[in-house]
Amino acid sequence: MRKLIENQTFDAERSLYNLTSGDVVGCTFAGPADGESVLKEARDVNLTNCDFSLRYPLWHVQKFTMENCTMDEKTRAAIWYANDATIRHSVLGGIKAVRECRNIRLENCRVSSEEFGWKCRGITLEDTDITAQYIFFDSRDVTLKNVTMGGKYSFQYMENLTIENSYLDTKDAFWHSKNVTVKNSTVKGEYLAWFSEGLTLINCRIIGTQPLCYCKDLTLIDCTMEGCDLSFEYSDVEATVLGHIDSVKNPRSGCITCSSVGEIIMEDAVMECTGKVIVK
Repeated sequence: MRKLIENQTFDAERSLYNLTSGDVVGCTFAGPADGESVLKEARDVNLTNCDFSLRYPLWHVQKFTMENCTMDEKTRAAIWYANDATIRHSVLGGIKAVRECRNIRLENCRVSSEEFGWKCRGITLEDTDITAQYIFFDSRDVTLKNVTMGGKYSFQYMENLTIENSYLDTKDAFWHSKNVTVKNSTVKGEYLAWFSEGLTLINCRIIGTQPLCYCKDLTLIDCTMEGCDLSFEYSDVEATVLGHIDSVKNPRSGCITCSSVGEIIMEDAVMECTGKVIVK
């Protein structure tokens, strides 16, 4: 039989430790005791209309939902080592909100969390706004749909990432990443995707200086590039760019087709560079 815990306030250490098969509704996790780990090791729980203002509330939690919940900036490291969750219409506001988790889905959420999503597997963000200086470091099997993201140093050392219909305002995105596909999105920032492998950009708007250098197996399909100087240096690339590229420098191999290019720089290379630029 499921337990119902409703309209209560908890502030003690491990207040609902190992809660199993429970529905927590309209509760507040805050107070003078300032206790940590209030729902640690919980199993099969649903959290609805709850407010969190304590550290480490959902560590090692298995199979849970959150809906219409708020975690403020005091809710540090909120969800770690947790599996199999759906979070809807909620606010995650504390640093390091999600780490080393599996199969976590966020829908219609607002997130402001430094170092969000590190070392995770199977994470999905849909219809979500997120601000994070370091997002999804060293994670695998991640999907973003209709996401607006602001931050820096995003998606580094990731594998198997798909992004669709999103707006990314970032810097140093996708460094050392593998097997990333971005569709119908805007990617704004400096030094995009250096040292990436298997990056594919389809119908994307790319904005910023010195993008897409030192890449292996790089593909651009019907993309546009704005303010992109010194592009593609030492990259193995096949690209179709609709419009102008400010400059291309020393592509290692492949072919870049564009409408126009400000400058093609083939000089001072430290390796053999046979890449071609074709203007059509």
